[in-house]
Amino acid sequence: MRDAKMIILIAVVACISLCISTTLSYAKQPYKIGAIFSVTGAASFLGEPEKNTVLMLQEQINKAGGINGHPIEVIIEDSKSDETHAVLAAKKLIEKDNVIAIIGPSTTGESMALIPIVTTAKIPMISCAAGAGITQPVEERYWIFKTAQYDFSAVEAIFIYMKKHGLLKAGILTISTGFGDSGRKSLLELAPKYGITVVADERYGPKDSDMTTQLAKIKAAGAQAVINWSVGPGQVIVTKNWHALKMNIPLLQSHGWGSKKNIELAGKASEGVISPLSRLVVWDKLSDKHPQKALLKKYTLDYEARFKSEPGAFGGYAHDSLMMVVDALKKVGPDKKKIRDYIENNIRNWTGTGGIFNMSPKDHCGLDKDSFEMVIVKNGDWEIIK
Repeated sequence: MRDAKMIILIAVVACISLCISTTLSYAKQPYKIGAIFSVTGAASFLGEPEKNTVLMLQEQINKAGGINGHPIEVIIEDSKSDETHAVLAAKKLIEKDNVIAIIGPSTTGESMALIPIVTTAKIPMISCAAGAGITQPVEERYWIFKTAQYDFSAVEAIFIYMKKHGLLKAGILTISTGFGDSGRKSLLELAPKYGITVVADERYGPKDSDMTTQLAKIKAAGAQAVINWSVGPGQVIVTKNWHALKMNIPLLQSHGWGSKKNIELAGKASEGVISPLSRLVVWDKLSDKHPQKALLKKYTLDYEARFKSEPGAFGGYAHDSLMMVVDALKKVGPDKKKIRDYIENNIRNWTGTGGIFNMSPKDHCGLDKDSFEMVIVKNGDWEIIK
């Protein structure tokens, strides 16, 4: 009897061991993806929705079974809106966490600082910032991509609008950061192509709290429109100053204006402000036949249900960056070079929140001026300019 019991016990143990072994054989290692966002600091209005977005997508993807059975693990580092912290974060993700790709950073300056790091490490990076220098010249940015529209594409959209409305004299106001430098360069270079004369070229620092003097100079120069190129608090300050001065000429903001928080912070001063924005912020005003409508609706409603706020265009940049990596992983697995190659060669007619992307060996952004809608603030909300 004792022998029989022993045989049964051994059989049970063997069965349990087999089950455990089988379970472990099906438990696949997670795909580690790095993310560097300005979660805190001056650019936290960018990094917060970006962080929220990737956490939400990670949960959705893993709940649906992951990627070919592999869960994804997004390791988020806070750059604190600082280039040095961004560099340290990238080195940690590459050397310690062994991530297969990096999404972010949130700003142009931080993204530029990481180019030599990821290039040396031979790891793909998909920035969420706008500066053209992030991906150009493309032959020197082999491992770098981005999902925010080019700043020069936003400039083109603005100049087309101005020319159409007979606003041929522009006063430009740009912030002295990487984003502002890149925007200013595009504004000055493209103005002659569209018949625009820049009659005033003013600058301000990221910590400046009043731009009245610069705006007064623009007004005195006979400008027919003010173009402000910044992102964050500077946009709100310029808007309030423009309103207080009763300049009676249009204020056009960069595509960094794409968050309802800017309208809330500027209050009534924001009425009439014009900007080229991602369709994400006006998704509910698009035709149901628009190719981006379904994606924009789902993403926005999912985000709002989870975080009780809107993602803005900035959350959308993180959405597109992560989903490009996810699509590559589905097709080629966790090989850094193959991920890079897939994004460059296979992200074609690819619907994202920022537009319909067409990456290529000559273009590591894949968007142009047609990815924008010209939008005006009316009654505290966005309205598409027809």
